[in-house]
Amino acid sequence: MNPDQRYPQNKTNLTIDTLAQAVFIVNRHAKTAPNPKFLYKLKQESLKKLIQEGKAKKIGLHFSKNPRNSQQQSDVLVECGMYLFHMPPAKTDFTHLPHLGKLDGRVRNPKASLSLHTAKAILQSYTGIKEQDHIPSNPTKKQPSYQKPIFKKLGERYS
Repeated sequence: MNPDQRYPQNKTNLTIDTLAQAVFIVNRHAKTAPNPKFLYKLKQESLKKLIQEGKAKKIGLHFSKNPRNSQQQSDVLVECGMYLFHMPPAKTDFTHLPHLGKLDGRVRNPKASLSLHTAKAILQSYTGIKEQDHIPSNPTKKQPSYQKPIFKKLGERYS
């Protein structure tokens, strides 16, 4: 039996462990994807819904390993089943959650045997987000074709 066939595709049979594995696989692939925006959006919306339903909980704040433009940045640590994830914090998280300091590199998530295709399908059915919904309205702009430079003699004007 194919390992992807073990996981249910409808919303009623989705377990916390299955959803957590799907989020883990999507997150792992998003880190190396050429265009990771949709995968990160899918991860974040899935975690938000899991938290709202009480299937996941926010543990605290960690300093980010790769802060963007600042010296320090914090991420929210979320526990879902046996998996731990990070997601961007909301303003209320800074007042309600304890700060846990630096990330402990020894803590690892368990292995998951799920394909990216199946993980995306599970999370898309769970959240209702489709990949077409996330495509930006103006696609990538075309690069202008190359024009050879025009050289004039010294003192001549460009008309």
